[in-house]
Amino acid sequence: MALRTLKRITKALIAPALALGATVGLASAPAQAAVWSSCDQWGNTTLNGYTLYNNIWGSGAGSQCIWANSGTSWGVWANHPDTGGIKSYPNSKKYVGRTISGLSSLTSTYSVTVPSSGAYNTSYDIWDTDYDYETMLWVNYNGAVGALGTSQGTLTLGGNTWTVYKGNNGSNDVFSFLRSSDSTSGTIDILPILKWIANTKGWMSSSETIGDVQFGFEITSSSGGLDFAADNLTVSSS
Repeated sequence: MALRTLKRITKALIAPALALGATVGLASAPAQAAVWSSCDQWGNTTLNGYTLYNNIWGSGAGSQCIWANSGTSWGVWANHPDTGGIKSYPNSKKYVGRTISGLSSLTSTYSVTVPSSGAYNTSYDIWDTDYDYETMLWVNYNGAVGALGTSQGTLTLGGNTWTVYKGNNGSNDVFSFLRSSDSTSGTIDILPILKWIANTKGWMSSSETIGDVQFGFEITSSSGGLDFAADNLTVSSS
């Protein structure tokens, strides 16, 4: 499972941006000219309240370029070798800044286009502000990928049925929810999932403050160059 804490990302953003591998043009441009694009390893920008990261963090990575029409409509072209280990997690994030007990709602909608080959998952990555707890929601996945930790069984929460895994990557606890069937669009009620983790299982406190809600593609391999796109992504909280 990825050691993708924002501590690592923040530290990396201090260094000069480096392009991994050959810097390439966008292999699959959007229908209209993108308002922003980057092939830099840590390329990032903020658009209409969402922050986008290219985020090529894993060893043995190839080339990757991200483009965006907005913070909620964006895509990535990635050419990572067919080897093990996660290479990148290009994503769009929105900051929440409320405790679990202080939230009355936290929902998200998504719509994605993903390739039929390669190894990847499409997932939410939800962090507390101390980066002690990572909650992943996999809405689809392909190829040789798997969740960290041990299975905790299956349950229905937030409008979806999941197989739940609990583990630790050496830096933080990881709770992974793998959707029982692949989905390329839908709505997820995130708050009941967080309350189940905190109140039902006691794996973290309901006083934990939720920071970033990220949504993106955790890519292990995409040999030859593959396209991923997200459209109509929303994250809403109150």
